[in-house]
Amino acid sequence: MIAAQTALETRMLLRNGEQLLLTVVIPTLLLVLFSTVDAVDTGPGEAVDFLTPGVLALAVMSTAFTGQAIATGFERRYGVLKRLASSPLPRWGLMTAKTASVLVTEVLQVILLTVVAFALGWSPHGDPLSVLLLLVLGTAAFSGLGLLMAGTLKAEATLAAANLVFLLLLVGGGVIVPLDKFPQGAQDVLGLLPISALSDGLRDVLQHGAGTPWGDLGILAVWAVAGLAAAAAFFRWE
Repeated sequence: MIAAQTALETRMLLRNGEQLLLTVVIPTLLLVLFSTVDAVDTGPGEAVDFLTPGVLALAVMSTAFTGQAIATGFERRYGVLKRLASSPLPRWGLMTAKTASVLVTEVLQVILLTVVAFALGWSPHGDPLSVLLLLVLGTAAFSGLGLLMAGTLKAEATLAAANLVFLLLLVGGGVIVPLDKFPQGAQDVLGLLPISALSDGLRDVLQHGAGTPWGDLGILAVWAVAGLAAAAAFFRWE
């Protein structure tokens, strides 16, 4: 049942033009645009080496947080979640299927962005296991926050808030603009955000070849535990 629901959730996501724009088209366009046009000072080295980790983090956020929050919010509004909750598929199974669907979509995103980045001259370094840990914890963190938003706000409010957060974190999360371009006080706050921890951790590994970024993993773990626990406690099915 979980496998069937996962396949259904994935097909619905991939057939949604607005979702594809958010999860696939925008990250890809940002990577190509800012890698080929000298619009942002990304520091020494090739721009694509700085941008690719940040865009991978953005892709995770767009799917696990923004896309999932909006889709789940409207499913809740139209009573889809209520009907599914009364089916033989248990509620935990439904949430498991949604999480698995997010992971499948992210795999497709990572493959696409990696191919595009290599075509632009990307030269990654570092340990693939560290990258996997960052992506998994980042997914858990954003998924918890997305489900919390979808399960507590009205669908229209979720739509507006999720898109606003996406735009704000795109600008202030170290995705395109390095955090060191912000004032020191702002850097200290922005560095604690999950998008900043994910993009910085991926950048440390993939661009600089650093070891496991335990600090960034710790930040993501805290967000993941807090977000998932809050979603489990406050999520309303109706």
